[in-house]
Amino acid sequence: MRHLYQQGSDAAAPVLVLFHGTGGTETDLLPLAEAISPGSSVLSVRGNVLENGMPRFFRRLAEGIFDEEDLIFRTTELYNFLDEAAAEHGFDRRNLVAVGYSNGANIAGSLLFHYPDALRGAILHHPMVPRRGIALPDLTDVPVFIGAGRNDPICSPEETTELEALLSTAGAEVQVHWESAGHQLTRSEVIAAAAWMKNSLL
Repeated sequence: MRHLYQQGSDAAAPVLVLFHGTGGTETDLLPLAEAISPGSSVLSVRGNVLENGMPRFFRRLAEGIFDEEDLIFRTTELYNFLDEAAAEHGFDRRNLVAVGYSNGANIAGSLLFHYPDALRGAILHHPMVPRRGIALPDLTDVPVFIGAGRNDPICSPEETTELEALLSTAGAEVQVHWESAGHQLTRSEVIAAAAWMKNSLL
């Protein structure tokens, strides 16, 4: 998968794996990574799917309706890529924290839904529930930050609450940060994610 890797100054800090939103690239979230954990190494991935020329991490059938078969395939593809990237770049595969926004948060959430050892933790900005009706793996001791907007037209508060419940039931330690804004990523949400990162994983 197309990606970039930047070696950090703190070898013990988690490696941040960045997943952009629809239409983004592997450079979009670099400022976010710097704000959340300045010493971390960064692995930033570009989605392999194009929707009207815009990179995404999996196909969708319509707004808010995922192509579940493609989601499963792309999640497996990404999981295997993380193994390969760890070998290529020499970082600890067991020390990865996802940072995703929108479509990128959804694929990161899908990794959590399908693999107990995919991620050490995750920061999900405006995610949706990736799949319903499946048993989640044991996510005990996996901390998850969810940034959500009470006026988000794409990801409703009910969707956020459902995702929180599913992850918590699987054992994850979930913290939801609510903003009064919509789907955009706000500065105060980034500050909250950085504080959570420092308290939970650094």
